[in-house]
Order: sequence, then C-alpha cells, then structure tokens
Amino acid sequence: MLNGRVKITGLKHAGIRYFLVSAIAASLFSLPVFASQSVNAGGRAAVAENPFKVQEIAEFNTPWAIAFLPDQRLLVTEKAGHIFLTDRAGKKTEVSNVPAVSFEGQNGLLDIAVSPDFTSDRLVYFTYAEPERSGKDVLSSLTLARAKLSEKDGKASLDDLTVMWRQLPKSKWGQPGGIIAFSPDGKYLYLSSGDRMNPKTAQDPKLALGKVLRFNRDGSVPQDNPRADLAGQDEDNARALTWTTGHRNPYGLAFAPDGKLWLHEMGPKGGDELNLIKQGLNYGWPVVSNGTQYSGEPIPHHETRPEFEPPVVYWTPVIAPAGLAFYEGALFKNWKGSALIGGLASMALIRVEFKEDGSADEAERYDMENRIRDVAIANDGSVYVIEDDIPGRLLRLTPK
Repeated sequence: MLNGRVKITGLKHAGIRYFLVSAIAASLFSLPVFASQSVNAGGRAAVAENPFKVQEIAEFNTPWAIAFLPDQRLLVTEKAGHIFLTDRAGKKTEVSNVPAVSFEGQNGLLDIAVSPDFTSDRLVYFTYAEPERSGKDVLSSLTLARAKLSEKDGKASLDDLTVMWRQLPKSKWGQPGGIIAFSPDGKYLYLSSGDRMNPKTAQDPKLALGKVLRFNRDGSVPQDNPRADLAGQDEDNARALTWTTGHRNPYGLAFAPDGKLWLHEMGPKGGDELNLIKQGLNYGWPVVSNGTQYSGEPIPHHETRPEFEPPVVYWTPVIAPAGLAFYEGALFKNWKGSALIGGLASMALIRVEFKEDGSADEAERYDMENRIRDVAIANDGSVYVIEDDIPGRLLRLTPK
C-alpha cells in the first residue's frame, strides 16, 4: 500500500534544509542515547490477569474519540458524523449542528477536545474529514473547527461553528491524523496530521501532511513557530504552522505531567512509534522506519540516519496505537505518570513507564478483547476507554 521512498540529498527547498539542520543541531545537544536505546516493545504478552474491573457505560456506532467536560460528562464522537453528550450513568444526548463529514475508510468525524477555558467560553474543538466531490472521487481535507456547546431544555447543539484550518490540497486517501492537544498553559493548540497514505508528503515542507502543527487557539500562527516568517505564503499556512515533520499516521498526541509533548504513530509493516516531540525536528518518515513496506521492501532503520530523531519506543510487531492519555489519578497508584495507549491490532490497553534518564518502555499490556480507539482519565482517577466497533462500548476501569 505504501511503496514510495524519498531521497533527501541535493534538496533545493529551504524548508527541508531547515528541518535537517535543526535535527542535526538538536542531536548535538539533546539525548543521543535514544539513537542506540530505542526499545522494541513489540510482541510483548498481556498480563495474566488485568488489575481492574470493567463497567460498561454506553454503546456507540463506531466511536472515535472521548473527552471529559469539567462536570465529568463525556463528549463522544462517532466516525459517521455524530457527537453525543454522555453522563456517567450512560444517558446519551445527541448534539445537533455537527457539520457533514466524509465518512469513508479511515476518514470521518475524528477527535474532540474541550477548551481550557470551557467554564467561561463553552468552546469545544474537533477535527473531521471535510468532504468535496470531484468527479467520481470524494476528496476531503483534514479540518480543525471549534464551536460553542449550547444546552437548553435537555437538548445540545454546536453553535457559532468556525472552521479554523483546512489541509490543502484535498486528498481522497485515509491516514488523516487529527489529534488535538492543548499546551499546559492553555495558550497553544497542537494538531497531528497524517500523510494521507502518500508517504513523500511527510518530507515536503509546503504540505501540512505528515506533520505536527502548532496554532494559537484562534487558529493563527504563533510568532515563535520555527517558520512563522512564512505565514500567509501557503494556502493552508503549512510551513508557518509546522512544529515537527516526518510523521506517518499519528493517532496519539498528549502532554505528560512534566510538560513534554509525546506522539505515537502507526508504522507500516512494523515500526509503530512513540516519539518525544521537540520543536523543529524531523522524525524521518518515509526515509527511515523501524518497519518495512507492506510489499516486504526494506526501509532503512533510524539508526542508519542520525539526522532524523528516532523513537523512544517502537513496536514490531505492531500494536496499532490509538488514543493517548497520561495517568495522574489516585486510584491506580503504581500507574502514576504512565502513558496509557489504546491498541487496535493488539486489542489491548498499553501502559508505558518513563525513567528519569528520558528513556521509556512498555510496562504492562492488558487484554481488552476488542480494539481500543481512545483513552481518557476521569477526575476520580478511573480510566475510560472506547471500543472501535459496531457497537463500540464506552468502558470504565477501576481497581479490583
């Protein structure tokens, strides 16, 4: 399915040179141990007995993302283009005025995130594949929007919807990415953008594909972005918004308790990655990967190209990671500071531990007997996961 490789010698684009120079410079001052100590956590066995009990809250039709409101109700997106408000007893209220989405393959209604100032502004941010028909093909843009969540007489709606950004040009392929993360200070919005199954786009600085993008919360370009000087020079501000480059299919993006930003992305045949995101760096796809092409054609590994930032942890065989949350609750005491990752192919919940030297490793794998699409942590420390299925269950995990 992915069969292109890109040579990066002799590049004429200043934007690509910038990322390569940034990556080389960063490698001189950051943690070089990652180049030799990337951990392969693939093929790990699940624990013999899960340390939690499972409570079913509600069922949904191919759900994609979950997010807590301050009052601990949940917003749940369904891929076909629906949003529900769900309380902890499982009562569901459908939210109206959701925009039309391109629901096909991997595309549809994607992530949802609650404004850091929700109690005063009532804003929710969400991503979706915005459709456009071109002849026999349905094209789509990864689209970032926000709207006011209004509630009255037991009903809910999205009001004053604003499209903040669209990926251009449009594509007919999957792997959109679309995960939203707010910076710990609430000032900035980070967005993962997949390569739309066109690998070479991840190394093209004029395209927003295969990147992590950084916005002000109103959708404008932060002045301290690596190429903020190029604001307005691309149709979708791709170069001015780019924070990092060289990503494939990123479905997890979250800040750790120490303020570091982490991203996981699906590799091709092998090579799922957990990456520490650092401003201006290039993570190598499709030039390097710890997986292979689906055709069996090899791809050079990260260790062969030190100018690219290697993953801290990778998985071969894959887990197909989706959803990422850091645990700071009180219920699971030995999970403190761990990352919780949903597994699609692995049908598991993955717990990753971090060490003081900056390294990390999969600590435990819990068999969930279904594909886990997203993870969220409640104020009381319980863990909520959503299944990627029809129906897909919303589950609450608490200690046994």
